[in-house]
Amino acid sequence: MDRSDVYYSDCPTTIHLLIAFSMETEYHTLTMLVENEPGVTARVSGLFASRNYNIETICGAPTANPRMSRITITTRANPDQLEQIMKQLRRLVNVIKVRDMTGETSVRREMALICVKAEPANRPEIRSIVESFRGRIVDTGTNHYIIEATGRHDKINALVRLLEPMGIKKLARSGILALYREAD
Repeated sequence: MDRSDVYYSDCPTTIHLLIAFSMETEYHTLTMLVENEPGVTARVSGLFASRNYNIETICGAPTANPRMSRITITTRANPDQLEQIMKQLRRLVNVIKVRDMTGETSVRREMALICVKAEPANRPEIRSIVESFRGRIVDTGTNHYIIEATGRHDKINALVRLLEPMGIKKLARSGILALYREAD
């Protein structure tokens, strides 16, 4: 801790020493195996809201076993907050398993549908950008393309940045999905 981490109050009778919140928050990808029952997603998101944690993205769908669903959430948290989130999630009745998928041993992907203005003069450039990101044009109109792209979060962000000058009309993103890599 250095002097920039210490603050003093203006109170003349008492000096209060406050230590600044020094732990950095980082993005974390959490995945939960839950019972496929009504209200489970609401209870999970309610847990985050009641503790003032933000959900950046959330995805949920049944697994190969129709009695279970997988919910994937991305959130920003410091190590202490992450520990509390994990403990609280494990206490929920319908939660079977919780894992932090932030590390390199997981495969994380996001899907985006991007509706972009496609003036005749810009169409070759748009097609070139989409191909370089291994995306697909899934709908063509007289003045637009709808593009489908999947990849890591930063790849989707880069594609969006390159398409912005053309004029993005609509954008829908799935949020991050994650699975651990299987051992060979």
